[in-house]
Amino acid sequence: MQIAQPYLMFLGDVPDALAAKTAYGIVDWRPEWCLGQLRLPGCAADLGLPDLTVPEAAERGARTMVVGVVNAGGVLPEHWIPVIVAAIEAGLDVATGLHVRLAETPVIRDAAERHGRKLFDVRHSDQRFATGKGTKRRGLRLLTVGTDCSVGKKYTVLALEREMRARGFDADFRATGQTGVFISGRGVAIDAVVADFISGAVEWLSPAAAEGHWDLIEGQGSLFHPSFAGVSLGLLHGAQPDAFVVCHEPTRTHMRGVQHSLPAMDDVIELTIRCGKLTNPAIRPVGIAVNTEALGDVEARACLDMMASEHALPTVDPVRYGVGPIIDRLAAEFPDSAPAESRRKARASA
Repeated sequence: MQIAQPYLMFLGDVPDALAAKTAYGIVDWRPEWCLGQLRLPGCAADLGLPDLTVPEAAERGARTMVVGVVNAGGVLPEHWIPVIVAAIEAGLDVATGLHVRLAETPVIRDAAERHGRKLFDVRHSDQRFATGKGTKRRGLRLLTVGTDCSVGKKYTVLALEREMRARGFDADFRATGQTGVFISGRGVAIDAVVADFISGAVEWLSPAAAEGHWDLIEGQGSLFHPSFAGVSLGLLHGAQPDAFVVCHEPTRTHMRGVQHSLPAMDDVIELTIRCGKLTNPAIRPVGIAVNTEALGDVEARACLDMMASEHALPTVDPVRYGVGPIIDRLAAEFPDSAPAESRRKARASA
């Protein structure tokens, strides 16, 4: 799947920034690919890009319009269809991470055929997967897990990849959601895989590797979320993680989209270990990543210090303060995978 850049980011009329997290993720990690944004009246998200119409974007050289939104059920609102057709007629390809396929809408399919444009449904893979086997494979794996959905699992694992590579680790990001696939150019949108094959898809995504190599696997949902726990469990079993990082948003009182309260951090750690031991008896937590965006600096640092003390784990905000302490913990726990300098630093901080 080769999606042409630069992108025009389509946000529709989403009600908040979280509903446009696909677009935000692409802008944050691939800003050089993003030319502008197209917003409909009432849109509450803003990527900080120039607001462009379809003709303006085409004039400036946009090659693909990315529908950078997520919504319950992954549906395509009917009033967005004319904008997508207009983009196709202006010479742009269209890419989306929604569950519904673009070509399932006849007017979009017909416009693409008529104008010779490509439609990319990033959430859907043409790859066929086997069922998971749970057989131990070489290499090391880290998985991000969450107290809820949309708490920073993707950002955490991308931040880990960036810093681990900078320190000389052999590490690769493995995308399991549509935004990650847009960012990395490879991956599987796990929530679109038939349930029986979820763990097998993750085994395919993260195959046997060199002994010291880290696959950094993007987590999805939460084992405690009544809507998404099935995906989270299949992902955990297929990932076979040696290590995991728990991701959390401290100002929430209820899980996103439902009335259930957030689980306690200790419960998330305990259940992840208990379920993860099925495919990797050595699974262990190595850190906590907290999204402190809603807190001031003093509050944020106090929150991180408190959680680190309570759970005896390095606790960071990956975006605000970096992930260094978690990588130090990895170097101490898995010294054979760490470059010499990281092993020295881990010993000094122990």
